[in-house]
Amino acid sequence: MKFGIVVFPGSNCDHDAYHATKKNAKQEAVFMWHKDTSIPSDIDCIILPGGFSYGDYLRCGAIARFSPIMNEVINFANKGGYVIGICNGFQTLTEAGLLPGTLLRNKSLNFVCADIHLKVMNNSNIFTSKLKTGDIIRIPIAHGEGNYFADDDSIAMLEDEKLIAFKYCTKVGEITDESNPNGSLNNIAGIMNKGRNILGMMPHPERYSDSQLGCNDGLKIFESIAHSLK
Repeated sequence: MKFGIVVFPGSNCDHDAYHATKKNAKQEAVFMWHKDTSIPSDIDCIILPGGFSYGDYLRCGAIARFSPIMNEVINFANKGGYVIGICNGFQTLTEAGLLPGTLLRNKSLNFVCADIHLKVMNNSNIFTSKLKTGDIIRIPIAHGEGNYFADDDSIAMLEDEKLIAFKYCTKVGEITDESNPNGSLNNIAGIMNKGRNILGMMPHPERYSDSQLGCNDGLKIFESIAHSLK
């Protein structure tokens, strides 16, 4: 299969995503520039990487949402194509209306960079297919605006339809206020759309996809995608 990694001005995790998919998951991967007006026909999954697209001016992801390539990403996703947005990519997906809700300033009002634990809430999708529901993985976060917020009806819908992919938890899997690094409602760390072909998550799986880093739990997400789409 083949990953397409979008590069915005200010992206800083695009090469991490390339290394994770190409070198670690051993799949084809190419970069796609934000001014491109088409997506190669052989792309199976698009990655919107982390970083500070357009310097995070206005709102995180708000300007990236209007990049020329995002019209193609929206069309690709609406036709059932697979998309994963990581950190700033998650913010861009919400700005584009591909995922519900928004990402607010962290509850602490501080930028948080730390290893956290995630509980897998759903494995009936391509993004977590090689994990089990209830599995706990360790993934790093690095964000100032990762506080997931949505109205009550949207939160209820995400819970009821099992569209929450990950929740912040303790290292033994307890979902507590103390394990929530940013104030996200219901400890939400990652969500999917109703079609389960779009995933947005604040933690950075690409940064823990190589055993040389001391943890490669994030690789399981890219391997899940590759396994499902091979």
